[in-house]
Amino acid sequence: MLRQQVTKRLAACRGLASEVRIVEVGPRDGLQNEKNHVSTGLKVDLVNKLTAAGCDYIEAGAFVSPKAVPRMADSKHVFQQIERSNAVTYAALTPNLKGFETAMEVQADEVAVFTAASEAFNKANIRCSIEESIARFDPVFEAAKPGGVKVRGYVSCIAGCPYQGWVDPAKVREVTQLLLEKGCYEVSLGDTIGVGTPGSIAAVLKEVLETVQPGSIALHLHDTYGQALANILVGLQHGIRTFDASVAGLGGCPYAPGASGNVATEDVVYMLDGLGIKTGISLDELVKVGNFISTELGRMNGSKVGRAVASSCIHE
Repeated sequence: MLRQQVTKRLAACRGLASEVRIVEVGPRDGLQNEKNHVSTGLKVDLVNKLTAAGCDYIEAGAFVSPKAVPRMADSKHVFQQIERSNAVTYAALTPNLKGFETAMEVQADEVAVFTAASEAFNKANIRCSIEESIARFDPVFEAAKPGGVKVRGYVSCIAGCPYQGWVDPAKVREVTQLLLEKGCYEVSLGDTIGVGTPGSIAAVLKEVLETVQPGSIALHLHDTYGQALANILVGLQHGIRTFDASVAGLGGCPYAPGASGNVATEDVVYMLDGLGIKTGISLDELVKVGNFISTELGRMNGSKVGRAVASSCIHE
């Protein structure tokens, strides 16, 4: 039990959080970019298995234009068929009032809205400026208030944009503050194309945290250049306690050419376990889920931990 022994020694000296929240985005952000059709039944199975593995926040679908994101066209059916746990938050991406209303019809627990810190990315992604995109969310915020529905925000391209290159951290802070002022309880900062390094992520967080409390911030990191885990550690050191991840490293952004998948949830949980930080997720069960969905999709498991376990490279 080498890993457990090392964990106990680290737990007393790491100086980090005792527990963090993992936002599992595999069923939405992970599957939205799959080239081949993904059946509703498989999506439902994935959500149910993630629930059984201990994931307590699952982004289960998106109510967006089926022309723009065809893989999410059946999200309504997914929400209607999943086996819900009262201990789990099942969230949906809703860019407009129509999407919000559909999410409420199927009893989504929370909703999320999204914009970017890059004008060029926003215009390529949702064909409007940053200011215009946030204005479109006003009806969502207003509709969410009466029922106390929580709204989460996403800011894409915090460390770089595939169209404009460098993104000013001051712009990230500006957009983040605006979303919080509008009504988001939390804003997830996304390194959409995975170009961030510990240095650049630290620079972004230093800027943002000048005026925003770390409890209102999450990190959503892609692993294109293999920097995601190091960047998560930087986040922990800056007081961030919520991290988005995708089982088996599923996903990518259809509007960000060259972007590979999100950081794998298994790899994040393994690292956090090794730091003595609780997530509430069973790594063993999560690895099974990652191997299951990878096999069903006919693709290589994007999790290094998942592949290592599958090939018996790790022995307890």
